Amino acid sequence: MKNTKRKNIFFYGFLMVLLMGTFSCEDYLDKEPATDIDSEAAYQNFYNFQGFVEELYSCIPVFDKREYNNQWNWGEEEHYSNNGRNEILARIDRGDFWVGTGYWLSGNDFNPDGDRWKHYLWQGCWYGIRKANMGLENLDKMTGTQEEKDLIAGQLYFFRAWFHYQIMVLWGGIPYIDTVLPASEKLTLPRLSYLECADRVATDFQKAADLLPINWDNTTAGKNTIGFNELRINKIMALGFLGKNYLYAGSPWMNVSGGGYGTYNAEYCKKAANTLGTLLKMVENGDTQYKLVDWDHYSELWRTNGQGGKMPGLTEAIFRGPAYDGRAGTAWSLDKQYLAANILYGRSWSLYPTANYANYFGMANGLPINDQYNQGHGSEIASTESGYDPQYPWKGRDPRFYITYAVDTQRMILSPPSNAAQWTYANLYTYNPADAAKTYRNPESGSTTGYLLTKFNPVGFNRYDNKFNNHHIHISWMRLGDVYLMYSEAVANGFGSPQSTSETYTLSAVAAVNTIRTRANVPPFANKYTIGGSGIDSPFMQELMRERAVELAWEGHRFNDLRRWRLVDKFPYNIKTKIEFDRAEPVNFDKVDPTVNKVLNLKEEVIVERDYSERHYWFPFTKDDANLYPDFPQNPGW
Repeated sequence: MKNTKRKNIFFYGFLMVLLMGTFSCEDYLDKEPATDIDSEAAYQNFYNFQGFVEELYSCIPVFDKREYNNQWNWGEEEHYSNNGRNEILARIDRGDFWVGTGYWLSGNDFNPDGDRWKHYLWQGCWYGIRKANMGLENLDKMTGTQEEKDLIAGQLYFFRAWFHYQIMVLWGGIPYIDTVLPASEKLTLPRLSYLECADRVATDFQKAADLLPINWDNTTAGKNTIGFNELRINKIMALGFLGKNYLYAGSPWMNVSGGGYGTYNAEYCKKAANTLGTLLKMVENGDTQYKLVDWDHYSELWRTNGQGGKMPGLTEAIFRGPAYDGRAGTAWSLDKQYLAANILYGRSWSLYPTANYANYFGMANGLPINDQYNQGHGSEIASTESGYDPQYPWKGRDPRFYITYAVDTQRMILSPPSNAAQWTYANLYTYNPADAAKTYRNPESGSTTGYLLTKFNPVGFNRYDNKFNNHHIHISWMRLGDVYLMYSEAVANGFGSPQSTSETYTLSAVAAVNTIRTRANVPPFANKYTIGGSGIDSPFMQELMRERAVELAWEGHRFNDLRRWRLVDKFPYNIKTKIEFDRAEPVNFDKVDPTVNKVLNLKEEVIVERDYSERHYWFPFTKDDANLYPDFPQNPGW
């Protein structure tokens, strides 16, 4: 597999006949999934067996560019314009988690060999679990070298764990299926607890890590496909997800106290820290193909343009799924859905970054904008310590802020035609006294929040400049920057303090997070954040949580982070805000540097308040799945 499209690089030695139709949980667990396979041909050697395994890669869903309007960031990051109220994000904001059908989560037209529309998380996971079990039960039929057998087995163990893990993170504990269930028998396996599932997942990830190489290019079998091994499951991927699985198991949502906030489980956190420490030690010793991308190429972690459709990620992307349909539409509407609707692309509606999330992006000196940044409001309040000034709210911010956001007066069109001259610079203000008509910002065509997102669509991506050609957006399921931050969190909460290290690596918790900040040209944590203990309310964790919000913004982590920290239903993490402000110099504003333009009367207002409760820590199973049998109960509250 290389770059833009899944390739059956060992080629199929047999025909896979897919059973199309409507599938439920029972269908995938209890029935022959999709195949009439010649067992002798499918498993007889490495060449054919790898062809069998290849389909598991196509069970990985594409979450960032499957739809016309892609929504996978369900924390407090973004807001829909008002005519998008029936989209998945709007429904989740309203507490409607019955969103399993459609989007990238679930669908009745699942087809692992289909185009991007046919790949879903729910169906793909159950299908993949059964297929992995079929492979594991037929390993003894394969003839070949020990290396070849280990490569096959390692991939199968990884995928069996990964598919279970993806389901349980959203829906909670499920039966752990480690055998091919007879089609003639009804499913009766009970749901396990989340921690019971996590232990089973860990066993399979560990088996995969023990069997797989760091780099397929360095194996005898992999040398036959050098240049096509980048996405193949390896030891680093297995260790990364093993550590993440342990960290999630050790997070507060699994250890809830009477107040509902929860505390960390130190033993699971130690396992996470030691596993991730092993991974980072290999990386920093130069034993792997992975390393942090330098700042000059930072944006290529998630997007490339004019590079022949090259898949983003560089040396930092650890685990990525295939980019279905090749280069055609590899960005799909993702590079358009965050533009100002009706203005920059002529859309009927768009998605806009919230003001409260922009507040997480601190100052260039490494400090948060002020002590109120995590209280839902903060942009209105000046800070002597950090230097934040609400009259110049975009001046002197964290360098990652300017990659992520466009602000008022920022140039948005490089070569505007005469009929678009008024839109050359972003008009995100509330009121412009230079406007003779005294019109206010149109929230539907400007922004509902006062910000635009540029992380996926930099200047020139609009219907006038039309620089979309060869634009490829592809977000990693796991990248190395995330591993450093997970390691930092696991060490601090497993071994007791920000100054602690794991048992497998000498990097301290604070040193790990500072590694990420240094790459972004942001100073290390201030001393006041590096002292004391651990836990969600500790100064270190509060600042580490902010760092995760900034470094991993719009990469699909925030919703799960808020859930595992037991914060998704708690203020201020349950609100979304906008900013309102007036231009101080509406006519003669600086057209080169928007950060030096003064604003007046800046205020922050709540536009969404999520009425969440305990039940919103898990998605509900469909009613059909929850009624399969008594030992498969619905999640509480649904």
